[in-house]
Amino acid sequence: MAAFDRIKSGIPGLDKALDNIRLGDNVVWNVTDLNEFSYFVDPYVKQAKEDNRNLIYIRFANHPPLIEMTEEDFRLLEIEQNNSETEFCMIERDGIKIYLVNPYNQFETFTLEVHRIIEKEGFDAFYVFDCLSDLQAVWSTDLMMGNFFKVTCPFLFKLDTVAYFPIIRGRHSYDAIAKIRETTQLFLNVYSNSPEEVYVSPLKVWNRYSQTMFLGHQFNAKTGFVKVLQDGQEVSKYYRTINASDKYPNGQTLDSWERYMLQLRMRHDEGENVDDECDKLCEIMMTKDEKMLSKIREYFTFEDYTTIYDRRVGSGLVGGKTCGMLLARKIIEKNCPDIYANFEPDDSFYIGSDLFYTYIVSNDLWDIRVNQRTKEGYYKYGKELEEALKNGTFSDEIKKEFVRILDYFGQSPIIVRSSSFLEDGYGNAFAGKYESVFCVNRGSLEERLAAFEDAVKIVYASTMNISALEYRELNGLDDTDEQMALLVQRVSGSYYGDYLFPTAAGVGFSYSPYSPLPDMDNTKGMLRLVMGLGTKAVDRTKKDYPRIINLDKPEVTMMKDIKEKHRYSQHYLDVIDLKNICLHDIPVDEGLDVIPRYAKRVLVEHDHEAERLFRERGKRREIVFVNCEGIVKNQEFIDEMKEILNTLETAYDYSVDIEYTVNFGEDGSFNINLLQCRPLQVSTNNEAIEMPEDKNVFFHIKESSMGMSRMNKIDTICYVHPHKYYEYPYAQKSSISRIISDVNAYCKNNDKTSILIVPGRIGTSSPELGIPVVFADISHFSAILEESYSEVGYMPELSFGSHMFQDLVEAEIYYGAIFENDKKIEFNRDMIYGYPNILKDINPDLNDEIYSMIQVIDFDGDNAEFYHDMNKDETMCIFK
Repeated sequence: MAAFDRIKSGIPGLDKALDNIRLGDNVVWNVTDLNEFSYFVDPYVKQAKEDNRNLIYIRFANHPPLIEMTEEDFRLLEIEQNNSETEFCMIERDGIKIYLVNPYNQFETFTLEVHRIIEKEGFDAFYVFDCLSDLQAVWSTDLMMGNFFKVTCPFLFKLDTVAYFPIIRGRHSYDAIAKIRETTQLFLNVYSNSPEEVYVSPLKVWNRYSQTMFLGHQFNAKTGFVKVLQDGQEVSKYYRTINASDKYPNGQTLDSWERYMLQLRMRHDEGENVDDECDKLCEIMMTKDEKMLSKIREYFTFEDYTTIYDRRVGSGLVGGKTCGMLLARKIIEKNCPDIYANFEPDDSFYIGSDLFYTYIVSNDLWDIRVNQRTKEGYYKYGKELEEALKNGTFSDEIKKEFVRILDYFGQSPIIVRSSSFLEDGYGNAFAGKYESVFCVNRGSLEERLAAFEDAVKIVYASTMNISALEYRELNGLDDTDEQMALLVQRVSGSYYGDYLFPTAAGVGFSYSPYSPLPDMDNTKGMLRLVMGLGTKAVDRTKKDYPRIINLDKPEVTMMKDIKEKHRYSQHYLDVIDLKNICLHDIPVDEGLDVIPRYAKRVLVEHDHEAERLFRERGKRREIVFVNCEGIVKNQEFIDEMKEILNTLETAYDYSVDIEYTVNFGEDGSFNINLLQCRPLQVSTNNEAIEMPEDKNVFFHIKESSMGMSRMNKIDTICYVHPHKYYEYPYAQKSSISRIISDVNAYCKNNDKTSILIVPGRIGTSSPELGIPVVFADISHFSAILEESYSEVGYMPELSFGSHMFQDLVEAEIYYGAIFENDKKIEFNRDMIYGYPNILKDINPDLNDEIYSMIQVIDFDGDNAEFYHDMNKDETMCIFK
């Protein structure tokens, strides 16, 4: 049949009144209750059967079926639902296909499944959908119900289908109804006093018109008779029926969720105990992670939920990162009140997850999103969607909410952080996968709003970056609903001239995966600490080395002498530049020049020997370097961090990872700000591994690694020669990461267990210090080792606590360092050159300089073995 062809509705009088329903029409029936809908859907179904239409019922709600179903139908659907091999849960009987779709799987999964059903059924299908209002009940917001309709209706229209949708009057805001009315082809109001006295009032009939079409019509459900209301008495009776309806939405602006919160607050203010409602609030506002939900329920009160509600923009969940931060603060508030009393107050805002899909839908990006969720389009359309998300626009309503946030913070710098559904939960940290964007927040309101919008777009777009996609695929989450909420935080710190930054910041772990000395207690935890903003504590940038503090023996350092302390200290710090309105780094000397003496005192260590030599020459010169020495020696700070980490680990019943800032005062006092907390993934397989006595040792190292115990057969080794990498032109060094990525793909596609050995620091942003790969480039190596080469300054820095570290732990990738001239290390590099270099087979278009620099060998059979004993921190690789 052709598009827009007339069809029969089963009610001839209605066909005449509406100039027929046409192919392509979505028909929304705005009813007082579902009995009113039955007056129109039953004749429609009967007519469709008579006309041998492809008739489909999409069942998803808790209300009674809109099409008669037997107990046998329900039993068969349940069997289908439990059959994992079935693509769709569907039965067919009496000329009707009945599909069961679960809305509790959340918006995207539910909407995609409906999309696939529609795609499968193709052109000219006839549909009946369950009540749209039930979606609002499940998703607790009009916004997502409207988004579902906005993306589903055009797809049905494109396939020349006819679809009936009921919606309950009075349950939804005016804005929600307006959006549905704007999208659909027919929007019909229905009122009734009895089956003999049903009124239909067309509010929208697309692409057809008559003088009487938009007047009220009376319908007798028993006789099928329809007449237009033109007589004055009949019109008066019609409006009396409308006015008598207790569901008439007279200017209603709140949806049911907002009305629910308003009523709940009134009950609470009147002294009623509403604790029994807190579970519902938790599920609607916080997270879908069941373990996190149980912890939040344990610590949160009704007042906590209302505080979050008041500081939330849009609807939906606040997401994993927000939940982790808020929960950690509540745990410390309850269990360590003295420490909490000295915390910086939290004044964050939360952008609900529903705005993420609203942004996608309103910018006409849903079709790209649908294509990206397919296996073949996962990466291809991911890149396209990433770019599109950066260039969308926000509605005026959302912009007004953004202005509310900016008005609160004034011109204090803020940071827009990702807080997705899956982030910072048990099992998946997503460390560094999604963006965080600093907003200096200076200038006119228009300039500040534009910068804030750009920050939100950047975080939204990061859901599609290659590292995030690879991470989700590796962890079996590529087909999981991942919705992005946002956490907006004030940047903690002090103003120093044109700069703002905290005294120090960093990350902490309740369990240390690294023991530089054999007698250290890993369970006391570890800190990673830097001067200034904490970005340098989690990213490997320039020539900066954070202070790593094992809390069992905080002052112990592995630096052999003062020269090493100088070299492997912090050389730059990240700051908010208020003058140039940007985030960037400055030399530590410049930072030390602007901070007061008391702050400098806790950040630096003096080179007393060098200062003595200057004094002997008649000069007084201060020789210092930044390694947070004064903070490390502050026993009160160390004790508080131990207690915070131990308390959180106990409450979580799991090791934890935190981010924090610390600001020191002139009197030596300090304030900690707890910015983030998440379960820490740690290696747990610590079984003893016996090292072989084979003499054909490729490498044998001790006390310089991380990872669970293991014994693997090795198929492939990729080695990057340090001196040849050093000699390679600086401008081209970054291209080496792409070649490593090619080798990684070869190992993945051919199921190879492999080892990667690189010079310096893996994942650094500075090519002169190592190879600037991202995790997606190295995700399928079983073991990764950093090799030192002091001649040119390549020095491993096992980045415990960095984002790269988190990736390696979660992927169960061994991580170690090969230090030259170390008595505990044996490394016979030349052994790999006895094998052919298969890099030419992997990538035949490279030059000889690359083939000379990067050696990739593939063993023919079981010719190499890898051993690691976690307890002894001993690792060996042998060629057999």
